[in-house]
Amino acid sequence: MITDPKGTGLMPQPDEPGTDATNHGDFRLSITQALGDQLAVALKQLTPAPLTEPNLDRLADRAGVYQLYRNGQFVYVGKADKSLPTRILKHLRKVSGRQGISLAEMSFTCLYVAEDFSALAPEKLLINHYKKQGRIRWNNNGFGNNDPGKRRDETVVKANHFDALFRIDLERVISGFKPGPMPLSRVLARVSAEAPYTFRYEKKKTDGAYKREVEIPDGELTIAQLLELIAGSLPVEWQIAVLPGRVIMYPDNRRDYPSVWRYYRGAQILDVEPEIGEVGEIPEEPDAAEDDE
Repeated sequence: MITDPKGTGLMPQPDEPGTDATNHGDFRLSITQALGDQLAVALKQLTPAPLTEPNLDRLADRAGVYQLYRNGQFVYVGKADKSLPTRILKHLRKVSGRQGISLAEMSFTCLYVAEDFSALAPEKLLINHYKKQGRIRWNNNGFGNNDPGKRRDETVVKANHFDALFRIDLERVISGFKPGPMPLSRVLARVSAEAPYTFRYEKKKTDGAYKREVEIPDGELTIAQLLELIAGSLPVEWQIAVLPGRVIMYPDNRRDYPSVWRYYRGAQILDVEPEIGEVGEIPEEPDAAEDDE
């Protein structure tokens, strides 16, 4: 393509041999680039607000794009197809359950966009805009990925992955448990629902294991303490494995996983050195779309 230094988009083609004038040319309009630039300008005019639930409660339940900042540095851009507060709340919960990072460091800005505009993938327009500047580091480190499922449990986590940089915090407290016996199935459901990261466990071939009861002690319980109670109630072939970004529980005959940093096996708690891969490209998982499901 022949570019026009004056910005008109139209440049005369070189004269063909034997002609005295040019009467044709090429024109190419990059609408998507223009939209991405306009979105970036509009977001830049906003003042980041602390990433807190009260601030999210003030947002309208509408589609849009948003940006996250850590200590004032822009780190992530995303979109919400249905609800900005619902989508950003997922990120709030994720950060709140990690070691080495605090919600006090996080802030956000957002723009509402029309439903028909969301079909143009506005977050991709912004990503393309900012990539040229070497920004949005978290868009390239797995921060936005959801649980990739069992097929990824044996994958070695790369050193630059969000999960390796900020592994999950097992010292988070889940309050409201009443002391006394409680069915294991209910304990699992509570931990899975309230932990600020994925706790994935076998739900089909349990052979009645979840009918057992767990004796809940008095006082507040951390997730680590709850996992210890759960593991102690399971049959011998079961284990709980703590990966950098999630917790899994299966009757897998206590197999070893490369990136696990803690196992709960019956009454035994085993801390191990996880295998961490070299820095490299981190693909976005197929089920990690910026949605509100």
